[in-house]
Amino acid sequence: LLKKADELATLCDIPICVVVNSPYDAAPEVWPSRETANKIVAQWSKMSVMDKTKKMVNQETYLQQRIAKATESWGKARKENKELEMKNIMFDCLSAKTSVPCIPKCDLRDFGSVIEQHLKDVNRRREILKRNEVEGSSSSLVIAADVATTSTVIPMLEMGSSSVGFHEKIRNQIENTLDVKKTDKDLDLNKKW
Repeated sequence: LLKKADELATLCDIPICVVVNSPYDAAPEVWPSRETANKIVAQWSKMSVMDKTKKMVNQETYLQQRIAKATESWGKARKENKELEMKNIMFDCLSAKTSVPCIPKCDLRDFGSVIEQHLKDVNRRREILKRNEVEGSSSSLVIAADVATTSTVIPMLEMGSSSVGFHEKIRNQIENTLDVKKTDKDLDLNKKW
């Protein structure tokens, strides 16, 4: 117990004292010394009740906090896994390894969101390249500066304008499967850049 108290005091850089009473000893064992223990107890006595209890937790509260953190972490991991799964399906569709009718109906909205996000990335990249061409800059500098986007959109860029047609086809299949009508708010995939 004393060794753990010493490690905790060193690790957290806080004053700690330990008083151990024994039924076999009249005088309690005090660590690190009686003077230090008296000083720490005096400091503790001077603190307000709010300061004394603000970081205290019981077993139930501690477990509730741990469960909340674990649930939040699980939710984030689940969302990331779903996005990765949808990206894999999208690239499988691009390479004709799978088709939209094979995708479960419950995943189609997520699939559409991933496609929309990749289209936004492609359009953003195209705008950057266009801006750099206008400014007379080398596009190789843009490629080096935009490596994160490049790795996810290269298959689409290599396909050229056919990727827009592919995404329109996928969107139509998703909408037909979900019986969703297009709105004016939809992204115009046939817009000329």
